[in-house]
Amino acid sequence: MDRSSHPRSRRFAPAVAVAAAAALTLVGCSSSSGGKKSEEGGTNASAGKANTPRMTVALVTHQAPGDTFWDTVRKGAEAAAAKDNIKLVYSADPNAGNQANLVQNAIDQKVDGIAVTLAKPDALKSVIGKAEKAGIPVVGLNSGLSDWKELNLLEFFGQDESVAGEAFGKKLNEVGAKHALCVVQEQGNVGLTQRCDGVGKTFDGELDTQNVNGTDMPSVKSTITAKLKQDPSIDYVVTLGAPFALTAVQSVGDAGSKAKVATFDLNRDLIKAIKGDDIQFAVDQQPYLQGYLAVDGLWLYKTNGNYSGGGEQPVLTGPAFVDKANVDRIGEFAAKGTR
Repeated sequence: MDRSSHPRSRRFAPAVAVAAAAALTLVGCSSSSGGKKSEEGGTNASAGKANTPRMTVALVTHQAPGDTFWDTVRKGAEAAAAKDNIKLVYSADPNAGNQANLVQNAIDQKVDGIAVTLAKPDALKSVIGKAEKAGIPVVGLNSGLSDWKELNLLEFFGQDESVAGEAFGKKLNEVGAKHALCVVQEQGNVGLTQRCDGVGKTFDGELDTQNVNGTDMPSVKSTITAKLKQDPSIDYVVTLGAPFALTAVQSVGDAGSKAKVATFDLNRDLIKAIKGDDIQFAVDQQPYLQGYLAVDGLWLYKTNGNYSGGGEQPVLTGPAFVDKANVDRIGEFAAKGTR
């Protein structure tokens, strides 16, 4: 198809690309509380810096307080922003209505591009349409692979959660699991639902689902503990985020259970837990890469009219398994906060 006839091409007129190498510097990001400039921090990445005109990009996620996964997404976004001469404005709220308001704030500020997660896509449909009318390109990342094209986003960067879940279920079969508990920390999050559903599709054993309040970690711990005490046949706890896996390890101990823990997603502490046999394995969707590619994708579109995936296919960043066999290598990067 002629790209000039693509609906996304008609909406946004790309400029001509200009790039040059220079020393890497980092830009400040606005805090999620709105407007205050955050501290500058190193990403341990290096690249030349573009001399293209200064852009402002808003990264709006559904990050919940204390969820360290998003620190890695943000570091990737900051590295791309530094390279591309972009002012990155970061904001987040786990409440879908509030997240939509943050996107509206970005539109009102007349940013040059918006990168957004679609954990609850229906709540964001209207405001994404407003960005389109305002001529602001929008890309998706992390959550919303099934919905990004319907919402007419430019690109999507993330993991196919159904595929990841199915791979996880097969892994449970390989390690001999018979009865697993899938812990969902945010009820209604389509990506998390797809993960558990995917596990159930390929796992040969029995699978239970337990909803918990991911913003209240003591409650998460007590809920998992109670479930394990209630049903001692559970031999694997499947969590959908690194902080919840580490909490589940505590629950296993409190319940006197023999269950093992495996999870989706990584952080520095989880790497240590895999090395120490507290966590059996993890699925890595490479959140640093998601943040980096989303911001860099907006820069490439504005400066050279590029579409990653041709505007038709998502760019997949996972899944990949991390276990005792490769944890030392991955741990080198996790220690820097980039995996």
